[in-house]
Amino acid sequence: MRYPLVRELAADGIPVAVTCRVLNIARQPYYRWLATPVTDAELVAAYRANALFDAHRDDPEFGYRFLVDEARDAGEAMAERTAWKICSDLGWWSAFGKKRGKNGKKPGPPVHDDLCAVVDDKGRVRHQFSAQAPNELWVSDITEHWTGEGRLYVCAIKDVYSNRIVGYSIDSRMKSRLAVAALDHAVARRRAAGAGVAGCVLHTDRGSQFRSRKFVHALNRHDMVGSMGRVGAAGDNAAMESFFSLLQKNVLDRRVWATREELRIAIVRWIERTYHRRRRQAALGRLTPVEYELIMAPTAVQAA
Repeated sequence: MRYPLVRELAADGIPVAVTCRVLNIARQPYYRWLATPVTDAELVAAYRANALFDAHRDDPEFGYRFLVDEARDAGEAMAERTAWKICSDLGWWSAFGKKRGKNGKKPGPPVHDDLCAVVDDKGRVRHQFSAQAPNELWVSDITEHWTGEGRLYVCAIKDVYSNRIVGYSIDSRMKSRLAVAALDHAVARRRAAGAGVAGCVLHTDRGSQFRSRKFVHALNRHDMVGSMGRVGAAGDNAAMESFFSLLQKNVLDRRVWATREELRIAIVRWIERTYHRRRRQAALGRLTPVEYELIMAPTAVQAA
């Protein structure tokens, strides 16, 4: 299956010696293979591997599930199981994923310290999500839901001071740009309201989108500070999980969604009309997030 890939890359100008060294195969069997016919199945497998290789090279943080979407867009559709087999055989794993192989190493350290963790008098780690002013502490996470056209992903950012969703992004793919777009949206809305975000802490889990270079650069560009919880500990970001639980009950699970656009419109409508302006919260003194910011922090003028 690797030999057609070597031939394809050679046609693109990549030396055979380089490709064989990267794929850990000998050149002599490859040249002998060139003289033999190629079956249709082998050719299909090679094109699929080539599409997965190109996607992995462009976005090394992607796992095989996301590489399948990229390969499909390139014209090489395949099942997730097929992509897993190809990636497993060739060792193409997410740069941020769990290491496969003999070393058995755990995932690497987060790109940010956990700034929301506190240790109680018994030495137990607890998380404290509270803020005394807007744009002091934000939390973010990503959720997904199926539609008749496939998955739809939502990345939302919440200001823990008022529980307001200051920014969000909705897309059919869970790339790093999903998180970056949500962050840029949040910053733009706050700045349009006359409020600065420099020094604001953004707490997330260790998802690859939040660990990507693009997202870290976006944080630095906005003069914000990143914070990251532990691996596999949903409670470390409970402030954001509570919002997604509400979204799940009030929108996502209310009906079967035929198209992504239908679900996208429903999400935006619920966030902007119901959650922000109609749903009163006990933690805010029975005020809505918009009312709370208007009353408690009038200097933080509200963005539409």
